[in-house]
Amino acid sequence: MVWPGVIFMIIFNFIPLYGIIIAFKDYSVLDTIANAEWVGLQYFREFFSDSMFWTVIKNTLGISFLKLLFGFPAAILLAILINEIVNVRLKKIVQTVSYLPHFLSWVILGGMFISWLSETGLINNILIDANLIEKPIRFLTDPNKYWGIAVISDIWKEVGWNTILYIAAMTGINPALYEAAKIDGASKLKQIIHVTIPSIRHIIALTFVLSVGGLLGSNLDQTLVLQNPVNYQTSEVINSFVYKMGIQQGDFSYATAIGLFVSVISLILVVGSHLLTKKISDTSVF
Repeated sequence: MVWPGVIFMIIFNFIPLYGIIIAFKDYSVLDTIANAEWVGLQYFREFFSDSMFWTVIKNTLGISFLKLLFGFPAAILLAILINEIVNVRLKKIVQTVSYLPHFLSWVILGGMFISWLSETGLINNILIDANLIEKPIRFLTDPNKYWGIAVISDIWKEVGWNTILYIAAMTGINPALYEAAKIDGASKLKQIIHVTIPSIRHIIALTFVLSVGGLLGSNLDQTLVLQNPVNYQTSEVINSFVYKMGIQQGDFSYATAIGLFVSVISLILVVGSHLLTKKISDTSVF
């Protein structure tokens, strides 16, 4: 049963690693990787000196950090709220509804958000009818609003799905711990603080480490759907920049160099966040 997964990883994860060397070569699709000329760190230097370097780094880190800051605790809070629902049928309904956006592609969700946020869309109509604004807000054509739209839409799409690990961990908590807390006079809030959260700290540490490791991996699908020429300066992230350099312009060596740079930094972030988590909470993931 293990072999299909092992073979899949070898074919699609390990064999393609050979292609990383084109980051150090002047590769062209008209030639082979082996025959391409070695250029060393040329493409890395080009990326660091590119006029878009600081723009894509700022956008990537800014959007990803806000997603982590608000999305990470939101998933834990939602999981706790779902876990506290006594009615089993209601709990399943809430879980299902919260999961649904995850299974919709960004093409569909992007179209929904573009429709809702247009000047004649649902959001502006509600705000105008409620006398909160006098004229429509230009959500999609205001570069300063893109980060907020990206963060809110991503949290709405993924927060339910991100609760799965936490809810699974909560089901394994010994009920005797809650009974003991009740006998000691602990309120529901104190039971959550002193029993629920400490009992799932290992899962929290794991998801935190993985989330920090993905800070430089902003959602490409979301960016391509919500990006437009007006908000380009605040929406262009590393992944979309790599996509345009590699797929659209055919500069595969340059795109690979950027991807390798991101992978190295992500590895450093994973190791660093793990060491920090272990030092603060004495919880080891690896």
